[in-house]
Amino acid sequence: MANTLGMNLLLWGTEIDQRLFPVLDQIKEIGFGGVEVPIFNTNPEDWSAWRTKLDQLGLERIAVTINGPGQNLISADKNEREATIARNKQALDCAKVLGSTLLTGPFHSALVVFTGSKATDQEKEWAKEGLWELSEYAQSLDITLGLEYLNRFESYLVSCTDELLELVDSVNHPACKIMFDTFHANIEEKDMTAAIHKIGDKLVHVQLSENDRGTLGSGRVEIDTVLQALKDINYQGMLSIEAFSEKLVAANIWRKMFVSEEQLMRDSFAFLNDRMIVSS
Repeated sequence: MANTLGMNLLLWGTEIDQRLFPVLDQIKEIGFGGVEVPIFNTNPEDWSAWRTKLDQLGLERIAVTINGPGQNLISADKNEREATIARNKQALDCAKVLGSTLLTGPFHSALVVFTGSKATDQEKEWAKEGLWELSEYAQSLDITLGLEYLNRFESYLVSCTDELLELVDSVNHPACKIMFDTFHANIEEKDMTAAIHKIGDKLVHVQLSENDRGTLGSGRVEIDTVLQALKDINYQGMLSIEAFSEKLVAANIWRKMFVSEEQLMRDSFAFLNDRMIVSS
């Protein structure tokens, strides 16, 4: 099993700008072959320098974006739905400039926006329609969408593999696929191996994350089982380490989970490197 190992930049918070370039140098020095780059700034011109830097370092890159309150693809407000589609098309434009062939994340709906009820058929239809339009635009840019489900405390449209598969199947577009995050799966899936097998060839990206969002291998997530399941389905994509700290306010982490970002990266990389052949 040979996969590029990546690092998610949300470990350093949401201020994703050129001040993180020294971090990219360190990521490369440790041995990682790629990074996940959060797209919150949707001005394509601002990502040209990032592409140059990543190209110089020889780092693969995967774009990720999130929609918050006021950016809801399943809002009852038609204007908000249309504005959200327009905003996510801009995120795709940024991903293209960055040089990513994927745009991943839970942008099927808005983070931590709830109605107090389960998703309605109408909300599912709005999601289907919006994602179809985004998929068409993504395909025109040679980009694939990698949709992510979140746990029940962060999303209500889709919060497990079965629900996300149903949504993606309803969209039925070759540019609309699935990513898998072990943090959410650890909460919501009865069997992560079965979940990965179900996703199969629709799987385009994987985030490895501990139950406490700390150093990989220090928690309760059965990473070895996940890696075996990925081998079973011949998954060839990036394995990205997603860890958070107090710098990411939305994660609600108010205690120190590791010594330093460097310690987390080095120990997490070593943990994975012991278990697989790394391509970089």
